[in-house]
Amino acid sequence: MRKLILYTAASLDGYIAGPNGEIDWIESANKEGEDYGYSAFIETIDTTLMGTATYRLAASFEGGDPYPGKTNYVFTRQSPPPDTDRSRFVTGDIAGFVRDLKARDGLGIWLVGGGQINTVMLNAGLIDEMVVTLFPLVLGRGIPLFAPGADLTPFRTVLAQTFDTGLVQWTLPNP
Repeated sequence: MRKLILYTAASLDGYIAGPNGEIDWIESANKEGEDYGYSAFIETIDTTLMGTATYRLAASFEGGDPYPGKTNYVFTRQSPPPDTDRSRFVTGDIAGFVRDLKARDGLGIWLVGGGQINTVMLNAGLIDEMVVTLFPLVLGRGIPLFAPGADLTPFRTVLAQTFDTGLVQWTLPNP
């Protein structure tokens, strides 16, 4: 069975983006030669999952479809646009879709986000591991890591790594 991994950055107050989806605060930790394990992580996955707003943001960085070489599934409540070479749009029962996806052959699946998708996956018991990079700043408002209604779900820390930029990265498998 494939693993679903939530790999994300968050502020001290638990936001993954500003109120309008801004992630410019992530740039505060840029350090030449340091990618906080992203390159190694991206080699372990072949599929991404995200909501429409996250897709639009990721696509803006890539000039089109995000995450080259990966299959991207975008969950939407709207009438979906046509699929592209690398991105497929999904409506309906996303937890059921992900259960089926996890049962297929392949590498790991990256739960890119956002907060509402994260909550659906958490409440359905589908997140196998979280890698959360905590930024030492308070945003005060924005898009939370998990939307209201997230179930109490224990994880356990197996690794906590600190960086000289002030970031702390936790690896938390779901026991």
